[in-house]
Amino acid sequence: MSDELDHVDAWWRAANYLSAAQIYLLDNPLLHEPLRPAHIKPRLLGHWGTSPGLNFVYAHLNRVIRARDLEMIFIAGPGHGGPAVLANTWLEGSYGETYPEIGFGEDGLRRFVRQFSFPGGVPSHAAPETPGSIHEGGELGYSLMHAHGAAFDNPDLHVACVIGDGEAETGPLAASWPSIRFVDAARDGAVLPILHLNGYRIAGPTVMGRMPDEALDALFRGHGYAPVFVSGDDPARMHGEMAAALDAAFDRIAAIQRAARSGEADPAETPRWPLIILRSPKGWTGPKEVDGAPVEGTHRAHQVPLPGVRENEAHLRQLEAWLRSYRPEELFADGAPSPKIRALAPQGARRMGAHPAANGGKLLRPLDLPALSVAEVEVPAPGAAQASANRALGVWLRELMRANPDNFRLFGPDETESNKLDTVFEASGRKATGAVIDSDADLAADGRVMEVLSEHLCQGWLEGYLLTGRHGLFNSYEAFIPIAGSMLNQFAKWLRVSRELHWRAPLASLNYLLTSHVWRQDHNGFSHQDPGFLDHVASKGAKVARIWLPPDANSLLQVARSCLESRDRVNVIVSGKHEESQWLSPEAARAHCAAGIGIWDWASDAGDPGVVMACAGDVPTQETLAAVALLRERLPDLPLRVVNVVDLMALQPPPRNPDGLPEKRYDALFTTDRPVIFAFHGYPGLVHELSCKRRNHANIHVHGYRESGTTTTPFDMVVRNGLDRFHLTLAALRRSGRKDGAAEALAAHCRDRLAAHERHIRETGTDLPEIDAWRWPGE
Repeated sequence: MSDELDHVDAWWRAANYLSAAQIYLLDNPLLHEPLRPAHIKPRLLGHWGTSPGLNFVYAHLNRVIRARDLEMIFIAGPGHGGPAVLANTWLEGSYGETYPEIGFGEDGLRRFVRQFSFPGGVPSHAAPETPGSIHEGGELGYSLMHAHGAAFDNPDLHVACVIGDGEAETGPLAASWPSIRFVDAARDGAVLPILHLNGYRIAGPTVMGRMPDEALDALFRGHGYAPVFVSGDDPARMHGEMAAALDAAFDRIAAIQRAARSGEADPAETPRWPLIILRSPKGWTGPKEVDGAPVEGTHRAHQVPLPGVRENEAHLRQLEAWLRSYRPEELFADGAPSPKIRALAPQGARRMGAHPAANGGKLLRPLDLPALSVAEVEVPAPGAAQASANRALGVWLRELMRANPDNFRLFGPDETESNKLDTVFEASGRKATGAVIDSDADLAADGRVMEVLSEHLCQGWLEGYLLTGRHGLFNSYEAFIPIAGSMLNQFAKWLRVSRELHWRAPLASLNYLLTSHVWRQDHNGFSHQDPGFLDHVASKGAKVARIWLPPDANSLLQVARSCLESRDRVNVIVSGKHEESQWLSPEAARAHCAAGIGIWDWASDAGDPGVVMACAGDVPTQETLAAVALLRERLPDLPLRVVNVVDLMALQPPPRNPDGLPEKRYDALFTTDRPVIFAFHGYPGLVHELSCKRRNHANIHVHGYRESGTTTTPFDMVVRNGLDRFHLTLAALRRSGRKDGAAEALAAHCRDRLAAHERHIRETGTDLPEIDAWRWPGE
């Protein structure tokens, strides 16, 4: 073994030692005395099986970084790979720089091993607390998409992504392999996937682990990769093969980038990027056998190979022999890595635990935001203009993309044009993944509109892009965004933790635009009608999540700009794409969106209301105003107040939401004792959940989606769910207590029009002309 690989081997042994020590040891971290039960943690939590492979890769990447002076970050996809990533960042010194009390020295090392999976310590994943991490690895499937998101618009960055064979069985990861076709070698960085096959999940063999090399080679060549296999269990031979494989891989990456950036490569041809397939035993270098059962290379190595070391003397002695097999006396001096190990560590920001891309807020540049005036809609009076809110947003996004050619991308599952955002193609086309032919529309080799029919990929790419210091927007049909709901859950948890870490700089927010929404999916039917993502987002809490329901184009523009300026947040904007009545001038929209909730004086009567008509969402707003117009016409002596809600989470009071409406302001809007008829975009329970601690909650009556959907007309969708103008009017009459002749006549009129509506759609398939032609009457 060469001197260089001897250093790699020493690093690997040290990382393996620290990985095992974190799982087991409470004290005596360098075995200065024989192990006793008091040195062992009372609860043994952690995962040994994947750690040696991760340590092997990390050690070899250090050699490559030093030899080639590369910028690189490390993504550990295998679940519970925390011991390995923690061990390597401690060895390179980035951990101690982040947490000085847990640096080099015996006291620091003691704290380091004690804290792992221990109360008040750190989790078993490469979590936000771990320097160098942008990927937690708790929920499997997202490592490769995060890696590609990190590489987009990052031309000098190399992303080493280790994928476990258990993770490779998940749907999101299986969909991630074609991500390589979205990489532009001229302007993006490079991703090196390292598929680590140790053969087993928790309790059984993995699919790819049992596939022959020939089948794996054919599979990945079909995906466009050039696989290189490294396989075995003899450390000396494996070190040599891995070093050669990595050198070949980075030579190929350099050649691909050189050809693309010099203009030699054909941009229509996708290069064949390298992929390393590493086969090594699960729990490599750990106990080979425990109590007569094989462990190394089996599923038994997955978590804690020796489970009874506090109670079982034989297990305790076997643990000590295992730890001493790494020869810690050669690897550590006074609780610090030996000079041989330190010689392998890259310097400064070249260390993977210290690269600024893994703390993306440090690299974050504010967007150059164009003036909203380029897209604002002229609204001479409420309801006097018709426009598509999304088309207006598309105009503004076009200018945004022009102004930020390397700092912003638009992501979506093949719906940019359907969602009326296609004006952005004047600034950048869709990213082409192969040859562009004459019949294609809006494709470009360097396109920055990222379209692929996978919500998982769109979300994962965007997360990786944000976590490494850039900005983006994810647009999707509302009904199908729950596909990525679990990813949102993980990302929101990441944000909550990272916001408490002083050393992690704030990130640009994760911004969703949900459109083609429940109230305009009449043509696609029940399968496309689901506003439930709002409930999921709200459950993450107002410290992280915001839900925005702009009623028209100018308010959408205000909200979009505010969301793109925000940091460390998940913003969900819901907006329709069809032409609708426009209510607010640019100036009025600015004031209304800044407040989040407000009274629309032009639609309200002065003084105390008899009924508060509240609304949140574009269609609920239109139906509320139509009901108000009907009530004013037929029952002018019933005073009404219209309250429009843009910032839904503001309904939640402090302290649960520190930015929620103060009690006095909330009561001034909704009153303390008057009925509130609330027309809401989503499921009614969400409004009740957010406002349940408010004083007038018992008087809030929410009309929203009640799971009554089908293929029908646009107006029939709101009728079926009791959100239409006639049901809202009937509710206002009922809650106001009015039972005089005028009220009864109005109620009869509403029932008559509902019956006429039902007859008309059954006969013609279209809504009543009076519905389609309705406009706000004004003064």
